[in-house]
Amino acid sequence: MTNAVRILVFALTMLVAAPAWAQFDQEQTVNSALATIERMKTSQPSVREQINKARAVLIVPNFYKGGFILGGEYGNGVLLVRNPDGSWTYPAFYTMEGGTLGFQIGLQSTSVLFLIMSEKGLKAVVNNQFRFGADAGITVVIVSAGAGASTTSNLGADILAYSFSGMGLYAGMSLEGSVLAPRESWNAAYYGRDVTSRAILFEHAASNPQADRLRDFLAH
Repeated sequence: MTNAVRILVFALTMLVAAPAWAQFDQEQTVNSALATIERMKTSQPSVREQINKARAVLIVPNFYKGGFILGGEYGNGVLLVRNPDGSWTYPAFYTMEGGTLGFQIGLQSTSVLFLIMSEKGLKAVVNNQFRFGADAGITVVIVSAGAGASTTSNLGADILAYSFSGMGLYAGMSLEGSVLAPRESWNAAYYGRDVTSRAILFEHAASNPQADRLRDFLAH
């Protein structure tokens, strides 16, 4: 077999394998989202209570922040919406990213859970790229260590944000300037065809049984 033929065979093999490798990232994110929500429900009792009231949940299992002087933030997550019968939709994939300026060094990873409590909050996230701190009509409350989400200061919040490090509820999270955006290419890879986040969440246009454990856990 000549080198040219070997290269052609390798290229064809990679083209065939690409969809399977692409889907692996999405499946890993869904599995990590399940592990994250299990851990949060166990370690923070108010999470379970608030999930039962939430209109939707966005789970970012690994949100990375780091850099040297110029910093960056990035993570992939899944958004699920509660159906009228109490069940949950299949997940739509989102990215959360931002940049920071200031003295900083190193890398940290936290798990972030957003409980979207109002229809207004859900529309803000779904209708466009949502930038924290830029929409004056949306109230985002970061639930700090030692403070339950049902306290008076959190009443009326459109979005409750929890952040967990390896040591538990993390109090140092800052969301100012971070942007949430749909990741439609991941939706296509996970569901095997082009489908928008809105179609997944509001038209039930796609399903993947790999996400059923996450959906069931949220419902109970």
